[in-house]
Amino acid sequence: MKHIVMYSGGIGSFMTVKRVMEKENSKDIILLFTDTLTEDEDLYRFIEETKEHLGVTFVRLCDGRDVWEVFKDIKYLGNSRIAPCSRVLKQEPARKWIEENYQPEEVTLYIGIDWTESQRLIKVKKNWLPYKIVAPLCEEPYITKDEMINQLEKLGIKKPRLYDLGFSHNNCGGFCVRAGQAHFANLLEHMPDRYKYHEEKELEIASYLKKDVTILRRQRNKKIEPLTLKKFRSEIESKETNYDLFDFGGCACFIEESKSEYIA
Repeated sequence: MKHIVMYSGGIGSFMTVKRVMEKENSKDIILLFTDTLTEDEDLYRFIEETKEHLGVTFVRLCDGRDVWEVFKDIKYLGNSRIAPCSRVLKQEPARKWIEENYQPEEVTLYIGIDWTESQRLIKVKKNWLPYKIVAPLCEEPYITKDEMINQLEKLGIKKPRLYDLGFSHNNCGGFCVRAGQAHFANLLEHMPDRYKYHEEKELEIASYLKKDVTILRRQRNKKIEPLTLKKFRSEIESKETNYDLFDFGGCACFIEESKSEYIA
């Protein structure tokens, strides 16, 4: 039996591997990393250090496109409701590789979801049938992210820098179409050049699609209106906006269901 951990390069997936290693032979464990080519530079440093520490098999998969190339190809801009980048760049390459190499009875799959987001687990398990999905961090003993980071630092491994910058995950370089206004405000504060890049890409895809599409939205006078990253930045810089300081949104990779929802 093989044990494949969906290795995102975050603290959760690292601690997931540690728990799997407590029960399974390390020779049977595989780290499966799906590279979106939109990652923070420090993620690759973290992966190199942790895979050397863990000493298990590592597999990197890559579609060859970044998230913006996917949005252009499928003619749809991801947002908080639908994130096709997750399906195209993570789920599909992972599923293809697993199905080509293992039958469902030959492997158990593990994800780094912890007990604070266990509601995601039901959907992930459904999407991956007939393969078995396990989330060790949703099981006792429960552990907080701060405790995970303390354990990591005791091993002499520096945590991913995005955590120090106030990001809740280490995916896609601090960018995520499922993120909320507070998350993008944090990106603007700490990585203005990166924010500017995504701002320009959003305008580019809207022009390409000839549609008023945006990642962010907001409610005004009981109506939902689009909010471009450019306008959001302008409002923050001019102090003309009062955004929700707790609207961080959240990464929801590996739970997208249907391609028909977004392919034009």
